[in-house]
Amino acid sequence: MDRSRVAIIIPALNEAATIGAVLERVKEYGDPIVVNDGSTDATAEVARAAGAEVVTHAVNRGYDGALNSGFARAAELGYPYLITIDADGQHNPAQLREMIGYLEQGYQLVLGERDRLQRVGETIYAFVAARRWRIRDPLCGMKGYALAAYRAAGRFDSCQSIGSELAVHTVVSGAPVATMHIITRDRLDAPRFGRRFSANLRILRAMFILLGRYGAAPAARAPAGA
Repeated sequence: MDRSRVAIIIPALNEAATIGAVLERVKEYGDPIVVNDGSTDATAEVARAAGAEVVTHAVNRGYDGALNSGFARAAELGYPYLITIDADGQHNPAQLREMIGYLEQGYQLVLGERDRLQRVGETIYAFVAARRWRIRDPLCGMKGYALAAYRAAGRFDSCQSIGSELAVHTVVSGAPVATMHIITRDRLDAPRFGRRFSANLRILRAMFILLGRYGAAPAARAPAGA
């Protein structure tokens, strides 16, 4: 595993309390790119001190806006593999090794599947996405992508899909896709999207937009030579 080939993209909003520890653990597996999305705390300073590439938004652009910037920077730097992970410590960085292994085998997309979903809207979206696109956890924040998949789509997100549009696009394109179980931990801070009615509406909005844009997934296929 050549860690210099992997960009680990971490959107961060006021995560100074957790970002340093996350970065210390992910650096073993790749080069972190932290998108400081309008934070009012020391997120950017802590991330730079830990050795991360930092992209800063002067004002908050939201989760998808942060990931758009992170992917654009990773593509500019030429990383062949791009992995997203949350800044709050929910994900176990040790699982990055398995995800990178799938990408090195030629899979264009590695879908994380969490052991639990947090909201009613997530459960509905997961049910629909599993039947339409064979994606059982579209909102998992830990996913892996080949740079080729990102370039084929031409973007990470265009419709505030809560991190799911590029995954759907890649599946529908017929690219080889792998899945892996993701163990999550309890987060110490409040969820970025909340658990209220408005958060569920936002999730369902993203689902309906993507249903209108993308047809069903074709038959699954493995990478050439796998």
